Amino acid sequence: MFPYKITNIEGNDGKELVELFKGQAAGFVQVGPKKWTLPAKYAEHAEKYYTFDLKQDDLWVMTHPRSGSNWMQELLWLINNKLDYEISTKIPINKRFPIFESNMVLSDKHLEEIAEFNDNDAEVIKVLKNIETPVYVSAQTMNSPRYFKTHLPPSLLPPNLLDTCKVVYLARNPFDVAVSFYHISKLIKAVDYQSDFEKYWELFEKGLIIYSPYWEHIKEGWDNRNHPNFLFLFYEDLLRDLHGNIRKICTFLNKQMTEDEIKSLGDYLHIDNFRKNYASSKKVNEIKGMINPEAQGFIRTGKVGGNEEFDDDKIKLRAEKWFKENFAKTDIVFPEF
Repeated sequence: MFPYKITNIEGNDGKELVELFKGQAAGFVQVGPKKWTLPAKYAEHAEKYYTFDLKQDDLWVMTHPRSGSNWMQELLWLINNKLDYEISTKIPINKRFPIFESNMVLSDKHLEEIAEFNDNDAEVIKVLKNIETPVYVSAQTMNSPRYFKTHLPPSLLPPNLLDTCKVVYLARNPFDVAVSFYHISKLIKAVDYQSDFEKYWELFEKGLIIYSPYWEHIKEGWDNRNHPNFLFLFYEDLLRDLHGNIRKICTFLNKQMTEDEIKSLGDYLHIDNFRKNYASSKKVNEIKGMINPEAQGFIRTGKVGGNEEFDDDKIKLRAEKWFKENFAKTDIVFPEF
């Protein structure tokens, strides 16, 4: 039984969120005492997510959005599949390594609008039905080992997850997370953010962006860092020492790789190569109305810091104050960023 109360975000906040996130006309909910902000559709599936039937060889990637999860998915899948680069470049990562709660992001209204926008084309309808099918349903026919990515925090997932499966949690500093999340919120029409970064950062601080609050998410990951089935990593560390972290992940997964294989994988995953090789779901992206062609792409710079969005002193000072106040309440040890 799902243990948390789910409430609709109403009043001024609810009205503003629907106006700002045009693709989420159904609104948003907040979950439990930590007030996780999620699309309204989450309420229909919360219990099924929470009671999902796990297998011991399932492998999970868990992150707050825009923390390098696609990069980590590819890394883990390749390690576990003997560096099969051919399959990696042919089959989209979301087919090999689906997003566990992906069906909650596209509202029913948005799916209907896309179908109509594409003249109810049979192929489009087929793709949309696949998107709409919960992974907790499709997982029943997935071959083992199964791979899952989630942006949900540990507390909203099956309570026996860590005692059953291996989980890699990837964290990233909040400034780069917010900038990247801002741009993808403009890119994906299911979100379709309508304002500027200053407003986005205000919502990020207040925990009113989906999957927020950021600090509660990363604290739940950090608090599990000593569990033998849980590997907590920082995106910044991976970027600076990819080969060393590949070795660490191999140890965690009980996999052996030669130094040549590690170098080969490191080269393949270098951000410039990854952007080129990344097998996104082309069928989805080619559907009219799924993405905003004027927005920045899905795989952006992958860098640490240097975002022009914080060139505005007003935003920068506010963000630094927010970070210092929240950081002081934790024992998290961030790498330099």
